[in-house]
Amino acid sequence: MAQYGGVLHTTRMLLASGLGAPIIVLILLSMVVLPLPPFLLDIFFTFNIALSLIILLVTVYALRPLDFAVFPTVLLIATLLRLALNVASTRVVLLEGHTGTGAAGQVIESFGEFVVGGNYAVGLVVFVILVIINFAVVTKGAGRISEVSARFTLDAMPGKQMAIDADLNAGLIDADTARTRRDEIAREADFYGSMDGASKFVRGDAVAGILITIINIIGGLTIGVAQHGMPMADAAQVYALLTIGDGLVAQIPSLILSTAAGIIITRVSASRDMGEMVVTQVFSNPRVLTVTAGVLLLLGLIPGMPNLPFLLLASIIGGGAWWMYRKQQTKAAAEAAPPPVAPSAEPSAEMKELSWDDVPLVDPIGLEVGYRLIPLVDKTQGGQLMARIKGVRKKLSQELGFLVPPVHIRDNLDLSPTAYRVTLLGVTIGEADIHPEREMAINPGQVYGQLTGLKTTDPAFGLEAVWIEPGRREEAQGLGYTVVDPNTVVATHLSQLLQSHAHELLGHEEVQHLLGQLAKGAPKLVEDLVPKLLPMSVVVKVLQNLLAEGIPIRDMRSIAETLAEQAPRTQDAGILTSTIRVALGRMIVQKINGLASELPVITLAPELEQILLKSIRASDEGGAGIEPGLAERIHRGLAQSSQKQEMAGQPAVLLVSAPLRDLLARFVRHTIPGMHVLAYNEVPDSKQLRIVATVGNQAG
Repeated sequence: MAQYGGVLHTTRMLLASGLGAPIIVLILLSMVVLPLPPFLLDIFFTFNIALSLIILLVTVYALRPLDFAVFPTVLLIATLLRLALNVASTRVVLLEGHTGTGAAGQVIESFGEFVVGGNYAVGLVVFVILVIINFAVVTKGAGRISEVSARFTLDAMPGKQMAIDADLNAGLIDADTARTRRDEIAREADFYGSMDGASKFVRGDAVAGILITIINIIGGLTIGVAQHGMPMADAAQVYALLTIGDGLVAQIPSLILSTAAGIIITRVSASRDMGEMVVTQVFSNPRVLTVTAGVLLLLGLIPGMPNLPFLLLASIIGGGAWWMYRKQQTKAAAEAAPPPVAPSAEPSAEMKELSWDDVPLVDPIGLEVGYRLIPLVDKTQGGQLMARIKGVRKKLSQELGFLVPPVHIRDNLDLSPTAYRVTLLGVTIGEADIHPEREMAINPGQVYGQLTGLKTTDPAFGLEAVWIEPGRREEAQGLGYTVVDPNTVVATHLSQLLQSHAHELLGHEEVQHLLGQLAKGAPKLVEDLVPKLLPMSVVVKVLQNLLAEGIPIRDMRSIAETLAEQAPRTQDAGILTSTIRVALGRMIVQKINGLASELPVITLAPELEQILLKSIRASDEGGAGIEPGLAERIHRGLAQSSQKQEMAGQPAVLLVSAPLRDLLARFVRHTIPGMHVLAYNEVPDSKQLRIVATVGNQAG
């Protein structure tokens, strides 16, 4: 026992030191090159059979295929060992076969004499049957399953990675768990890919076994008759038995390993024992066993049939069906019985009442993609979209002045394969189709030629565009097109949508964080503002109004000071918003026209302003508001002036009196998106005004 422990300890030390693999290679080479005595052949053949049985049992008792992930490597080593033994035994059989059937050791002699009864014809038939079973049934089936499993596993990787990223973004798992699951997916793909190749080892081994047997018989007969002068019958008897024994002692471990490969590749990735799964899934239905027992009983009652075996097996299976039926009835009765009431006992997980935790909240921002766009968001496939989206969030958060919520990305099989959809609080706000293998060439307004490709429209700004092959990027740029990749298309569209819906992303929680940040530098200001002077709801509404008009809320100090100053006079969110716009006038104008000292503006004719002021007063008193014909003429004039400014490369700014600003801002917000509406008191004194157009001279 101590000797055995010493051998194990020495083996572990060799493997740990890195010498195990070189020693195995040297042993295999020595078996091929050096002649082995019969005793060592017996040891190696016995070890080969034991190794194949160990591998088979490990595959049977492994809970999942990944529990035996080294199986492809072990299969290769076992195959090389068996082929090396074939070469070594062939040398001994051909050199010493004329001395008798014991020339190649007792193992080969036993298989040749005892297993096949000393009849080489019977042995040859048995050997051929084993080869057919191994080659045509087990190996071929396992190889096909390996190939299909590898392909399906690789195809499913992006979807699994997407599911992990979605769970991580949703906060269902942490980063360590996500990393572990990604590693497991990668190892699973590596395993099935390796098994696809390892199955070729077994198939090649079966072919090699057939060829080696044929060569041994022909070579043995030739050597025995020509060199040693043996009679043909004696040479056939001796060399055929030795060859068949050698083939059987190699084919039996080969068949065992092929069976092990078939078992492990057909296992599902569930952490359950194979025996338990077979019993549960095959023998769990008593009706199946009852029908089987009935069929066997009928066969056993037919005259002339072997009644005893059929009736005996029918009785055993029928008894098993009855026992399983009674077991299921007992289990069903136990589950139907009410559980004992224990005042201090916790409710079971099965009987747990619904709670608010079971009602999922909608994602603030969601991005759903079709399955062909999964590589864009899968980092393992080189996808860059997630990094782009992170950059969009960072840029928008810095520009708008509050933290933009995370974008939850998930695949959606209901979408077309190349489509994506952007959702805000569960509602779709934008969607488009893209071509992940192409690039988008956008017409900025002036190009010097036409491009051939798939015509489309830029989803972010509605410009004309063409999907082109990546190799034509320089050609498109030379013609004046702006060329962007699919990642940029999605990221730009997302950025534009989030900017236009920024006011919907700001809620009480975000405003509370903003006030908390402001309180670090101005604690007294925040303490006096909320809730002493204004309720939180009014502050939230004012900030939402500013964002809806495209005004960042970075300068929270100025906003809070203005609110604190105006709160004693009014708590109307609209009036407070207008007051804050005056306080932020310098930032608003700079955002529109940069640092230029002159601001080009569009104005309304005095007569038109008077008409609009009367309309506002009438509306406040319950009147009808702006007459539709007048509204149409105003819109037409503003649209023409805005287009002229855009063609001149200048901003379109409508300058009106303060009472009209809110009305006209709402009027042009969606119909003339590029136009800015300012009140006279919002323009800083340092800016010089240049009137470029006057709308409404004929309105009155």
